[in-house]
Amino acid sequence: MAITAADVMKLRKMTSAGMMDCKKALEEAQGDFDKAVGIIREKGKLVAAKRADRETSEGAVKARVSGNKAILVCLGCETDFVSRNEAFQTLANAIADVAIANCPADLEALKACKMEDGYTVEEAVEAQTGKTGEKHVLAYYALVEAPFVTAYIHTLNGKLGALCGFNKEVPEDIAKGIVMQVASMNPVALSAADCPKEVVENELQVAIQKTRDEQVLKAVESALKKAGINPAHCDSEDHIESNTAKGWLTPEQADQAREIIRTVSAEKAANLNETMIQNIANGRLQKFFKEQTLEEQEYQMGENHISVKDALKAVDAEAKVVVFKRFSLTD
Repeated sequence: MAITAADVMKLRKMTSAGMMDCKKALEEAQGDFDKAVGIIREKGKLVAAKRADRETSEGAVKARVSGNKAILVCLGCETDFVSRNEAFQTLANAIADVAIANCPADLEALKACKMEDGYTVEEAVEAQTGKTGEKHVLAYYALVEAPFVTAYIHTLNGKLGALCGFNKEVPEDIAKGIVMQVASMNPVALSAADCPKEVVENELQVAIQKTRDEQVLKAVESALKKAGINPAHCDSEDHIESNTAKGWLTPEQADQAREIIRTVSAEKAANLNETMIQNIANGRLQKFFKEQTLEEQEYQMGENHISVKDALKAVDAEAKVVVFKRFSLTD
């Protein structure tokens, strides 16, 4: 049967697919619109499968708040050009609307939610892949539920967002300031007590090793200076060789420096004060908590160099942040 321009336009309105894709689907379906819609959907799946290994470093982050619930979702794609396309933004917003309406438990549950046109979210994302020929993916989803919630999207690029939940209602300015703090400062946890055990253990081991290395280095530098050798000329084997070639070290000094580095390093490493090492490392761990946990970070919207916890307490002694989420396409 002959496929008319009106038929193509009708299918295009039904699917938002390209004109040629609609015409080909109608021809293959012999004018059956339901079959043609199915063909277009299958094409989206095929294109998605072919581009499954592509990077999706661009996209759009969206947030929604309803009552005591808030969601954060990211629709990802391959290029900034596609992410700024109206159809892409419309789909990202539609997915955010579906997410806040259903508040699914996780990403997989969101994929199964139904859109207004009857597609699941996953099918809608696949269909968009088929329309553009570029990989689309539901990259992130988070749900926050608390007595009082707020959200923030970085409006300059739309690729960074955050949610905050509080134990009670707080003034809008402090709520906005704290959720923006989450977005900008990217804390690893709410407080030291909430830090994942593996993160704390890793930071402590890094701090211990750094402190050990510093103590050994101080001993080596002191020994080099005592021998009349500039430690800056001997901080690596490459530097010893290059500085000898430049005449800044004599061959004898170079050999002496190597011997000092070898012997003093071994001796100091074997005789470190472990109590002192542990105390310094613990101090570094506390500094990590101060810089990387939300409650202890310096409040960026304040003027008195106080912590987020104290800034919130200044407006309401009983108020606390109980949960936060953050996602960025640019990290």
